[in-house]
Amino acid sequence: MVQGRGSADLVVGNMAALLCLMVLTGHVHAVTYTVGGSGGWTLDVDRWPKGKRFKAGDTLVFTYDPTIHNVVAVNRGGYSSCITPAGARVYKSGNDQIKLSKGQNFFICNVAEHCESGMKIAINAA
Repeated sequence: MVQGRGSADLVVGNMAALLCLMVLTGHVHAVTYTVGGSGGWTLDVDRWPKGKRFKAGDTLVFTYDPTIHNVVAVNRGGYSSCITPAGARVYKSGNDQIKLSKGQNFFICNVAEHCESGMKIAINAA
């Protein structure tokens, strides 16, 4: 059976729609994570990221009592040493939403001894 021009247009149109859907799907699948799960951003949260697969564009929600904690976006050195580098962004709302960048993302609480007590996370976003 010979297909007419209408069938070819339909195939091209379907392929274009499929391509658009594939492109958009990458943005639709961003995930929102509550850091620490139901316990929130607290001491000993450093193991929370294990087993999770993060992507650039995913959002981390840090929930905590802002009178006793904060969230600081740091570099690898700040994460390892638990020292806030000059110019680091400090969040203190108690309900901070931070979008992950591609690559390594590091966060600590810089209240005395909190980072040293495991209140820090390192996340690699694909």
